Formats: sequence, structure tokens, C-alpha cells
Amino acid sequence: MSKALNGKIALVTGGTTGIGLATAQELAAQGARVFITGRRQAELDAAVASIGAGTTGIRADAAVLSDLDAVYAQIAEKAGKLDILFANAGGGDMLPLGAITEEHFDRIFGTNVRGVLFTVQKALPLLVDGASVILTSSTTSVLGTANFSVYSASKAAVRNFVRSWALDLKDRRIRVNVVSPGPIRTPGLDGLVPDEARQGLYDALASQVPLGRVGEPEEIGKAVAFLASDSASYINGIELFVDGGMAQV
Repeated sequence: MSKALNGKIALVTGGTTGIGLATAQELAAQGARVFITGRRQAELDAAVASIGAGTTGIRADAAVLSDLDAVYAQIAEKAGKLDILFANAGGGDMLPLGAITEEHFDRIFGTNVRGVLFTVQKALPLLVDGASVILTSSTTSVLGTANFSVYSASKAAVRNFVRSWALDLKDRRIRVNVVSPGPIRTPGLDGLVPDEARQGLYDALASQVPLGRVGEPEEIGKAVAFLASDSASYINGIELFVDGGMAQV
């Protein structure tokens, strides 16, 4: 295993399951010291154990600004800097246009947009010049998806954050990129449908992907680790689709 990230300090928000956990594991395997956040202590403890020695778990909700302050206070005390920020915490559920509620909108935009904004803003004093910031968007940001408009719109906002923040942070040489997964086998995707409909969902999604399958969280983790590394030193402001070709053809 390459140790391309030796000596780097990384934060992964939403790092207890799915893409966040797989990415934290990949960053640690490549030598980074990893901090992760999650909202549930039991899942946080299990994730820390699976990532390995040197990992720190911090219970926090990315949509709560005081929680973010506590996260960065701990990182400042324990590490003193941040080289890699993967602002990944987010999620959403499905409702058709006629059923969307204020609660549904506020919850999804609160985490996926407001939470991401302040996760990055509050990291700025700790981020070293030349750091790498990676956000999580989705193929839904460029594809129409029935019953998923609020989530999709939130991910489109995330993609535009990257365009603007790459300019805001250019004087500090901080690279800002976004990874946009296609359908990935995660608990979040599983939870969109009842158990008995899950295989049908995966089969339907796989039929839309030129590679003929859904992706695995580890495949996103490797893409994020690449964007975080010096191998991506001239990559800035991009949207990296990791989707098996779903949104590309």
C-alpha cells in the first residue's frame, strides 16, 4: 500500500458508514492521521476500531455549528493543523413534488448545503496553505431523478460551492474539488426502499450504468484519496464522477 499521505492530518465528516467510512479507511491506509465525525456514539466507536490506531472519533452533527466548533477545537488541540478535509456528511430521502414539506427541505439543505458550507468555513484557520478540500456531490446533481428533487438540488449547490471556493482560496493554494458518486452500495442507498425492494432497486440502477453494476464505497474512497494526494497537485475546481459512466453517456 502506498503511503502517499504520510504525515497528513485528515478530517472525514460522516465517517461512520458507507462512503465516509471507506474513505477514512483508505486515507489511514495511505498514512494519514484521521479524524472522523458521526452522530451516533456506537457507530462512531465501531468505525474508529475498524479504521485502526491513531484514528479519533468525534461525536458531532455537521448541521449544528456548535458541534463543528467542538470538532475543530479537538483537532487544534491534538494535531494543530489540517491537510485534508473531506466534507462528506449528508443524505436525503425521497418525496414527490406534491408531498415535499418544509421539514424535508430544511433537513436536507441544513446538512447537505448549510452544514457543508460551515464545515469548510470553520476549518479555514486549521487548513494549511496548499491543503486539499473535497466535497461529496452526486450524479443526481446533473440528472433528473423522480421524487428526489430536494436532495438533487442540494448536491447541485455543493458542486457550485467548489467552483466559487477554488477562487476564494486561490491565494492560499488550497485545492477544492468535488467527487460525484453514481449508485453506491451503502446503508444510505439501502434505506431508500423497504428490504424486499432492495434487490430490485440495485438491479434497476445497475441497468443504467454502462459498467453494468453499482459501485462499492471503497471505489469512492480511492478517488478521494487521489484528490487529497500530491498526485492531484494540479487538479482544482473539478467534479470527478465516479459513476461507472452513468452520467457520462
